[in-house]
Amino acid sequence: MPVIEIKKLKKYFGKVKAVDGIDISVEAGEIYGFLGPNGAGKTTAIRCMLDFLRPNSGEVKIFAKNVRENSAELKKEIGYLSGNVRLYDSWSGEDHINFVESFGGKNNIAKELSKNLNFDPKMKFRYLSSGNKQKLGLILALMREPKLLILDEPTLALDPLLQNSVHEILLEAQKKGTTIFISSHNLSEVDRICGKVGIIKDGKIIASEDIHSLKEKRLHQITVYFSDGAKPANFKMPEVERIEEIKDGMVLRTRGDINLVLKEIVKYPIHDIEISHASLEEIFLEFYQK
Repeated sequence: MPVIEIKKLKKYFGKVKAVDGIDISVEAGEIYGFLGPNGAGKTTAIRCMLDFLRPNSGEVKIFAKNVRENSAELKKEIGYLSGNVRLYDSWSGEDHINFVESFGGKNNIAKELSKNLNFDPKMKFRYLSSGNKQKLGLILALMREPKLLILDEPTLALDPLLQNSVHEILLEAQKKGTTIFISSHNLSEVDRICGKVGIIKDGKIIASEDIHSLKEKRLHQITVYFSDGAKPANFKMPEVERIEEIKDGMVLRTRGDINLVLKEIVKYPIHDIEISHASLEEIFLEFYQK
C-alpha cells in the first residue's frame, strides 16, 4: 500500500492551473524525487499534500488516510521542510529545538544533526544566514524520527560539502524505514539519492518511474569498435540520431529502444563496445524542450 497516493489532483488560482490533474504514488521506504523548475507546480502540490491548501478536486491519501479528514493526526507522522524556512525571529535555534522536543522531538538527535551540519543553535533565527536557516529546518523535520519526510528543496543555499552531509543523513533515514518525498530542481541530488522520480511541467506529471528505467528508455551513447565490415550507412535508422566515425569504429547517439540498435550492431564482428546511459539532466532537458 502506498505511503503517498495522489489521484487526479487539481489546484487552480483563478485561471492559472498550478496543479492540473496529477497522479503520484510513493511506496514505503522510497526516496521519491519531484522534479521541475520554479513555477511548475511542485510547492502547490506539496501544500495540498499537507492540507495547507484545499484542492479544487482530486484526492490525497497518506498512510491510506484522506489528508483533509485526518489532517492533525497525519501531521504527527510527517516531518516537513518548507522551501522558504520561516520561524520565530526572536527565538534561537535551541529554543526551536526545545519546542519541538516538547511534543516528541528527540534532543539527542538534534544535537547529532547540529554537529553533522556544523550548526550553532545558540544564535537567534533573525541573524541566521539562509544556509543556517535551512539547517535548522532540516534538524526540526528530522528530530522526531517521522515515518514520512516531505522536503521542499532540502539543500537550497547549502555548499557542496553540506549537501553531501544532508544526502548521507537522508539515506541513513531511509535505511531505518523512513519514506522521503523530495521536491528539487537539483538534478544531481535527485540522481544520487532517489530511486523514483516524477517530472512536473505546467502543472502536469509528464514522467513518473524509477530512475533506472527512465534512463534505459531514453538517450544512450554507444561506442563500438568493429573488427571488420560495418559502415555508418548500416546504422541509419529511426533510433539513431547521430553517428560519429572514430578510428576502427563509431559513436552512435540513440533515442528510444536501444535493443533495435544492438540487434543491428551484432550483425558485424565486434572488437569492443561501451554503452553509456543519459544523465538525469539530459532526460530532464529532453522533456522540457519538447
